[in-house]
Amino acid sequence: MTNATIETSAKSGLQYMTTGDGFRMAYRVDGPVNGPVLVLANSIATTMHMWDGQIAELTKHFRVIRYDYRGHGASDTPAGPYSIDRMGRDAIELLDRLNIDRVHFLGLSFGGAVAQWLGIHAPERIDRLVLSNTSSYLGPADSWNGLIASLRKDGDLTPFADMFVGNWFPPQLLKTENPLVASFRSMVLATRPEGLAGLFAAIRDMDLRRTVTLIGSPTLVIAGRYDTVTLPSHGEMLAASVPNSKLITLPAVHLSNIERSDEFLGAVLEFLLAN
Repeated sequence: MTNATIETSAKSGLQYMTTGDGFRMAYRVDGPVNGPVLVLANSIATTMHMWDGQIAELTKHFRVIRYDYRGHGASDTPAGPYSIDRMGRDAIELLDRLNIDRVHFLGLSFGGAVAQWLGIHAPERIDRLVLSNTSSYLGPADSWNGLIASLRKDGDLTPFADMFVGNWFPPQLLKTENPLVASFRSMVLATRPEGLAGLFAAIRDMDLRRTVTLIGSPTLVIAGRYDTVTLPSHGEMLAASVPNSKLITLPAVHLSNIERSDEFLGAVLEFLLAN
């Protein structure tokens, strides 16, 4: 168990814990008290609200935990760079402080990288894994160093909002003003530059291609057919590397839970609820 504390806020069910290294992390818990626990981990430059559209259905079956990464949403922004190891330990500390031994873990994009790390390094905490629109490696390092340098130069998140939104949504949603797209753009713009740079560094230094073969939990891999960030081939490689895994490909770009919510939820629930 880590040396951490928990506090509760009256604001929309938001709660906070302080990790052993002094980072204040925001999270919330929804669903039946005695239900099996499902943890959701979201994309870089988003918050736990990325999952708002799925909570009503998921809480029919699970006690759902969501949280904001370092430098994102309502969480603190400790100095970076961050690492995939540290991000994985943040998730473990949260489970420890909530006295939860084992969970299902669903991660999308960077959340899928955290899920992979947990499956490798903390298999005793994981029942089933869902790895959505993610990869075990996203090199080369120089591309991430360029993004980090740009952030540190002026801290302007506008070009990053344009980049993320362009990568996350299909072209037809970007042609006109769309409230859903606007909400995600706002999430990016609200992210602290230090937090975004910290996660860029974690992705830059991450290479799980060999160690994902150690994952022993039943695993569902979800790929997006039109994903230009974590290409369909990345999902195929994950499914080929992780023992006891299943691959499905949805006709989506990067945020499969948003663009194809019904199919996404159907696949996730079928997998998690299977005997």
